[in-house]
This record gives sequence, structure tokens and C-alpha cells, in this order.
Amino acid sequence: MIKRISLVMAFTLACAFSAFAADTASAFQGPGCMGKCTDCHSLTKEDASKLLKADKFKASIRDIRMSPVKGLWEVEVTQGDKVFVVYMDFAKKFLVEGKFTALEQLGESAPLKKVDLKKVPLENAVVIGSASAQKKVIVFDDPDCPYCAKLHEEIKKITDKRKDIVFYIKMYPLPIHPGAYEKSKSIVCAKSEKLLDDAFSGKKLPKAECETKEIDENIKLAEELGVRGTPAIILPDSRLVPGYLPADALLGLIDNPQ
Repeated sequence: MIKRISLVMAFTLACAFSAFAADTASAFQGPGCMGKCTDCHSLTKEDASKLLKADKFKASIRDIRMSPVKGLWEVEVTQGDKVFVVYMDFAKKFLVEGKFTALEQLGESAPLKKVDLKKVPLENAVVIGSASAQKKVIVFDDPDCPYCAKLHEEIKKITDKRKDIVFYIKMYPLPIHPGAYEKSKSIVCAKSEKLLDDAFSGKKLPKAECETKEIDENIKLAEELGVRGTPAIILPDSRLVPGYLPADALLGLIDNPQ
């Protein structure tokens, strides 16, 4: 652990020093690490896959971005139904597992990310509950995601009790589920809650009855909104909640806007 902390501190100091040097000695500046760290450092998905031995662990690299701490890459990995993040140093020598917490957030719950609700069209979503309900909740679902199936049962519990809450289901098939795309297409074409029920029950769905770009648009939209996996819940106050929640916990968030 001491070695890992030292590594992070070393890279942070290195970037800080290069920024200071740019102001004090620009007349002597040669090729070096100036401006964005990505100007000098790069990590492709292919490189990350080899370094992390993704094939051995039956995993794949979903995304690579700069971490909150300079000197480290944030690598998003999928393995089965799991999506998780690890960190790799710029020298590509060390793997850092875990998460970073800003010192000012110690002892506090991290705030949930907010999204722009105006960017989320609801016309082709599957509606569970009354469309006239005041509180609208948006859910990005994969028909082959087991946690989406669990959340689906909790959604039904909520709409049975609460007529002021409606759920709009946006189909978002993940690449780790090969059959999810066609199932999503069938559900969207029919706008059918029953087909969604059947999918989560493991039943075979009929072939899609239409041609639609809705699924591709949902995939693109999810990436823009920062949705990294399923289920993903967008609350009426625009907070984004990643993952499954039981009915009571979800109601607590819906009824207590930030």
C-alpha cells in the first residue's frame, strides 16, 4: 500500500513540477510533458487488454480515461455481468485497485451525478404505471441483465402501491449479452411491458415487427449521459443512480429529492 501511495504522489508531483517549470523557464523548454497529460501519454484498449490479461480472465476493456489523480489511467472493465474500474500508471508497470476519495468528501456520501432530463426522449420507452403520474423515473435496462430483472420486480411493487410514480424503460443492451440487442428491438417495436416481463422470465421473444433506430440511439445516449452499466436509474430530480435498489430504498430517493 505504501508503494502504491508513493507512486501516486510521485506522478502528481511530476505533473505539478512540469506546470511550474513552464511558467519559470519557458525560454529553455524543449520537448516534454506540457499541457494535457494525454499529449505525451496514451493507452489503447488493445494495450490495456494485453497488460491486464483480459483474455485469461474472460474480460474486455470497455473504456479508458484519465483518472482523478494525475499519472494514472482509469480503465473500465467488463467481466460477465460485472462492470468495474481499475487504475494503471502511465509507465504501465502497476495496477492500482480501489477508488479515490477527495479529502473534502471524507465522512460524507458522494453526491449522485445529475443528467439533463431534456436529452432523454420518452416517446418509445416502455411505460410501467400511469403515464399521467407526476413522478417520472427513467430506467436503462438490458433484457439479459439479472439485476435488471430483480429491479423489474421492485418496480412492479412500487407501481402497485403508488399511482403517482411511473417508470419509463429505455432498452440498453450491453455488448456482453449477444442476444440482448434483438430482444430489445422486439420490446421497443411492440412497446410491450409483457414482452419485457417475458424477457426477464427467460422466455423466447418474437422477432421484432419493425425497423427502428431506437436501440442504437439509446446506446449513444447512455454513453453521453455517463451510463456505464445496467440497470441505471434516473430519478425525477435528474440524479443518476447506478445499479439495483430494493423498492424501499428507491422510494426513499424518489420521495426525497436533493
